[in-house]
Amino acid sequence: MKNRIFTLLLLMVCSAAMAQQDPQFTQYVFNLGYINPSYVGSREEAVVNAFYRNQWTGVKGAPRTMSVSVDGSTAENRVGLGLTVDVDKIGAQNRSSLYGNYAYKIPFDNDATLALGIGAGFVQNGIDGTMLNPLDVDDPYLLEGKQNSISFDARAGIFYSKEEFFIGFSTDNLVASKTKKTKTILKGYSPRAHYYLTGGALVPLNETVYLKPMFLLKDDAGGPTSFDLNAFFLFNETIWVGGGYRTGVSLYPKKHLQSDLAKRSSFSGMVDVFATPKFRIGYAYDYALNALQGYNNGTHEISVTFYFGSDDNPLLKQIRCYRF
Repeated sequence: MKNRIFTLLLLMVCSAAMAQQDPQFTQYVFNLGYINPSYVGSREEAVVNAFYRNQWTGVKGAPRTMSVSVDGSTAENRVGLGLTVDVDKIGAQNRSSLYGNYAYKIPFDNDATLALGIGAGFVQNGIDGTMLNPLDVDDPYLLEGKQNSISFDARAGIFYSKEEFFIGFSTDNLVASKTKKTKTILKGYSPRAHYYLTGGALVPLNETVYLKPMFLLKDDAGGPTSFDLNAFFLFNETIWVGGGYRTGVSLYPKKHLQSDLAKRSSFSGMVDVFATPKFRIGYAYDYALNALQGYNNGTHEISVTFYFGSDDNPLLKQIRCYRF
């Protein structure tokens, strides 16, 4: 049975090589700059984020993803600068990326801010043919050894926010999606542009408890559309507790997809704690509702954030807790 599951996973990996999906994080809500370059610098101080995701634990070749980012603001907080590095491995496939991000913020008289952002960098995709266990060893398209390709890429986004709510839109793979195809399996695809729509609100329930509902809609023309719905409670400016549901949705017809694809995905639970005013640590657990439900031990995700602003600025603590 384990061999069958591994074979199923390898088939999923090979399919992903033809319609590359970006890595995903359940705790994206604590680092929106990972999906939207216009968010960098929003917290008005130097910030370092690190994420590690171990998906479908217990399944050989299951996804493992790591991301590290740093960002800050300058020019009287009108300009945000950031750097993001991530590494994603799924079975025989691996993907790494490096982006530099720039955001320009336009303040309005109603205390709202509109940020416009761009990012540029490189994406490396690779496949290790020695890890594949093919049914037909004479397949002429069978990989031998390791193959890697590096592509230049660009991304862009827009982010509108007030104290009470925010909404943002972004896209990536703007250049990589135009990569010329060749006849090798690794280079026989172009990563598709991904589109992210995010939104949320901050609702005070009393003087010490706040509610933060959020959503993330992710789409690309080559695969199913994904929808995340999350809700968090903030207690005493110290502890975030919440959960979420991720599922597939049909926004428009995609004739190349199977009509009977299951849309269920996962439930998640999350807790994030400000251990100190300058250090946040978080944990998320995802329980799968798909075909691998009975063959894995869930998905575990850990995140940490370090803040480097001055302790003499009381506004920064409020920004860390409340600002999107």
